Formats: sequence, C-alpha cells, structure tokens
Amino acid sequence: MAYTCCLDLLCILIFAWEQRKLKDIAESYSGGTPSVGQKKYYEGNIPFIRSAEINSDSTELFLSEEGLKNSSAKTVAKGDILYALYGATSGEVGRSRLNGAINQAILAIQPHAEFDSEFIMQWLRKSKQPIISKYLQGGQGNLSGTIVTGLEIDLPTYSEQKRIGEYFQHIDTLITLHQREYICVRNGGKLC
Repeated sequence: MAYTCCLDLLCILIFAWEQRKLKDIAESYSGGTPSVGQKKYYEGNIPFIRSAEINSDSTELFLSEEGLKNSSAKTVAKGDILYALYGATSGEVGRSRLNGAINQAILAIQPHAEFDSEFIMQWLRKSKQPIISKYLQGGQGNLSGTIVTGLEIDLPTYSEQKRIGEYFQHIDTLITLHQREYICVRNGGKLC
C-alpha cells in the first residue's frame, strides 16, 4: 500500500490506537485529612502530600500512624501517579517522590501491569488544558475522581507506550537540567 505522505501514515497509526477509559486500565483512589483539632495526628513521620506538593521531594506536614488510621488519608508509594483535583493546582500531574499519605485533593493512579505509567502520566500532563477547559468553568475549581477516571486515553501497544513515555521523560529531565543551569548562572553560581 502506498501512502501519499507521512501524515497519512501517522493518521492511520493514531487511529489504530485503542481508546480506553482510565478506570479500565488503572486503580485509583483519593485520600482524606485527619481532624486538624487532633495535634497528635500530626506528630509523626509519614509525609502528608498535598496537591501543591505532588512534584516535590518534601512536605510541610507529617502524620502519625494514629492520624493515618483515624482518617480517610491513604498511602502512596514512590512512583505512583498523583493527580491534583482541587483549586489552583487542578489538573497538575506528577509522580510521587515520597512514600507518604495523600489528602482528598489528590487522586493516586496505579496503572495495571499491561499499561505504562510514564505514558499515562505524560498523556494526563498533555491533556491538562483540555480537561480544565471542559470541566472547570471559570478557571479555578474542583475536578473529581469520577471525571478523571472517566477520561478516554488513546493507547498504542505496550512497547510503543514504553518508548513514548521514556522519550518524554528524557525531555522532562533535559528541561529540568537546563532550568537548574539557568538559575545557577542567573544567581552568579550560587545555589548550584
């Protein structure tokens, strides 16, 4: 079969991708917040990740085991996809850099074994603006786990997902390195 241009071939490849709802290819859950009136719930060593911290290596708050047990906070592991549902960070996505707990403003996403988590995270990142435009009228607001897990993702084969995910992860790493270099140069070599 002869293709008239590369665009024709690309269209055929993309339309050959399978569309699946996120809820069909991943497990997901959000957490909760222990009662702020119980100081003992916040005197532990479990990092309590909030939506502004989904791409951070540290947190400002820590929970105790008792705080975790007496709330709907849920634990996440390093590498889990974290999706911000509420407020100014709605639609932000990242990977947990900590083993910790999440509150209700974050949706943890754990893809099934036959789906690449880096590809899914990159797809969610790429889709942030269309998701916000469709579901958040007036800019700032709240998404829900139901909305996010109901999203349809275009999925190539697993090996293609891996290659695409790795490619964009490599680009993200390069961008981060260049940003750090820029800050270092801008600060006259300080904070490098």
